[in-house]
Amino acid sequence: MKFLRVGEPGQEIEVASHDGVTGLDVRSVILEGADPCTLEGMRLIEDALSAGTPDIDLTDVRIGSPLAHPGKVVCVGLNYRQHAAEAGMRIPDEPILFMKAPYTVQGPHDAVVIPLGSKKTDYEVELAVVIGRKAEYLSSPEQSRDYVLGYAISDDVSERHFQLERGGQWDKGKNCATFNPLGPWIATANEVADPQQLDLSLLVNGEVRQNSSTADMIFDVDYLVWYVSQFMTLLPGDVINTGTPQGVGSGFTPGKFLSAGDVVEISITGLGTQRHRFVAHDREARS
Repeated sequence: MKFLRVGEPGQEIEVASHDGVTGLDVRSVILEGADPCTLEGMRLIEDALSAGTPDIDLTDVRIGSPLAHPGKVVCVGLNYRQHAAEAGMRIPDEPILFMKAPYTVQGPHDAVVIPLGSKKTDYEVELAVVIGRKAEYLSSPEQSRDYVLGYAISDDVSERHFQLERGGQWDKGKNCATFNPLGPWIATANEVADPQQLDLSLLVNGEVRQNSSTADMIFDVDYLVWYVSQFMTLLPGDVINTGTPQGVGSGFTPGKFLSAGDVVEISITGLGTQRHRFVAHDREARS
């Protein structure tokens, strides 16, 4: 099943879909207590979809973030072998973790704002793992699938000058508003047979920049969920951005960074497509 939220910002409704083209309004199931951030709640929504007739055209509506109130966003750095190679960095012994604030999460097709003072705004196609059950100190990676609600596309937008050249933590280049388009939907875990066999692609203005597979991950999804649970409690609605493959703007010489007007298109097998335009900050546009 695919779970979406559609409608104007602040007025989105919850929709379930088989094909991502037509959907069923499932607000009544949620009002009855089905929490779409939990495994049990999503099962109740799946039952409603099986019993109903989808009648909402999803091709002509705004699609918001599939999470109304995302929890924490845990990100993994340098998690693809070829990306580590293009960055000139050795393969990490353990996952590199950093955080993005929930307010960075937005709809998959909404405009992304280039922050004031930006010199190197960059893109990153990533497989996002959505947690559906409290996970704390899991005993092994083999347990992880029991805690995964589903999967989605994430663009871990980054400002490399802020991230790498301004000192301190990576967080300052990762937490600008609008810097985490998510969706168009959450595909429930039973729709993704093997999260390590998904093709990822990203285009900028029609030019292919990233084209890889989750098979190139250094630490796989199961390992990451287990690993993160050793350091923090994962709760329903939390997201793990699992890293990006080679081809980021900072991997080129000279760098290929984003400017106002650029359009980024992202696809992952079975998870749909994002398309968002980068725009200048209001203050920049007025100057």
